[in-house]
Amino acid sequence: MPPRRSKSERNDGLAKHLRRDPYEVLGVSRNSTDQEIKSAYRKMALKYHPDKNGNDPVAADMFKEVTFSYNILSDPDKRRQYDTAGFEAVEADNQEMELDLSSLGAVNTMFAALFSKLGVPIKTTVSATVLEEALNGAVTIHPLLLGQPISRKVEKQCAHFYSVTITEEEARDGLVCRVQSSEKSKFKLLYFDLEETGGLSLALQRDSVKTGKVTSAGMYFLGFPVYCLDQAVNSVSAAKDLDAAFFKKLDGFQPCEITELKPGTHVFAVYGDNFFKSVSYTVEVICAAPFIEEKENLRAVEADILSKRAELSKFETEYREVLTQFTEMTSRCTKETQEIDELLKRRNEIHASYTTIPLIKRSSSRNKTKAASKEAKEDGEHSTRDRTKKKKWYNIHLKVDKRKPC
Repeated sequence: MPPRRSKSERNDGLAKHLRRDPYEVLGVSRNSTDQEIKSAYRKMALKYHPDKNGNDPVAADMFKEVTFSYNILSDPDKRRQYDTAGFEAVEADNQEMELDLSSLGAVNTMFAALFSKLGVPIKTTVSATVLEEALNGAVTIHPLLLGQPISRKVEKQCAHFYSVTITEEEARDGLVCRVQSSEKSKFKLLYFDLEETGGLSLALQRDSVKTGKVTSAGMYFLGFPVYCLDQAVNSVSAAKDLDAAFFKKLDGFQPCEITELKPGTHVFAVYGDNFFKSVSYTVEVICAAPFIEEKENLRAVEADILSKRAELSKFETEYREVLTQFTEMTSRCTKETQEIDELLKRRNEIHASYTTIPLIKRSSSRNKTKAASKEAKEDGEHSTRDRTKKKKWYNIHLKVDKRKPC
């Protein structure tokens, strides 16, 4: 008789059965690019975000479904697995949620900061309030000149917006935007598309990473494919398997969605991503015209990284095969050692059986000690009795009256 399932298990099974196609949820086709998927997700996440819909349970369920679908389609491996075998090939329990720190509250933020300090990967998202204000055109934008860095401080879960205007020649030479924090603060570098309505929609996002004594993030629009390394990809699975941490190290090395900018005005933003404190940073945008050698070096080293990623994939297959053989050999070695020890023990027992001398049970040293102490005690009692008898036999007790002299 099959075991009865609990109500929660039945509900989970029903929820899995009623799951919609992630492409259908986000409103994109199966051949959509990563940029199209990201744009669709951000618009829908902003529409159904809990901050905008209060206690509406329908909106909350839609937000979860949109986030769940994006977590599948934004990961190349999971997207390939889903396209091949559907939801069964995707580990739904291991989906990583992106947290909006502005809506967590003090206690939950404290726990998130604690887990982050312990090394648990915590993925955060830009505050829905910031995205909504940008979309409505309700943000202040400061002009930023090429080659003139600006140092400022932005509050946590807030953003500073900057506009950069480039000519056709500068667009052809390429543009680089970089931000760094000498205090090793966490932040996000954002790039926005200008909407026809005058608002701004988030198009690109780069999380800061520690590089030496600073944290930094950059966007490179150089006219050829430039790659970015998402270190959060497969971070949970890598934490469970040290080998996976090595072989999946370059899985997040993916081409950037935008390779070049058109002449005109472009908007960037620096978003404070610290848990509790503000972020001190320096931002600069430069034209890549003087950096011809650096452009060629970047193209060459990224080509080498791609080759190394392909080599790692092949090496992992060989490593897993050898590791399996090593595990089998180790188990066999342990088994053979036990069998050898058992055979030698039996051999020694057979050798010992060739004798006519009866087996003598030897008492332990403890028994010998007890016996010796018992004999000593008995001898002591005998001698004491003898001395007592002699004393009573020879000594006559006379009563003498001390008051009367003899």
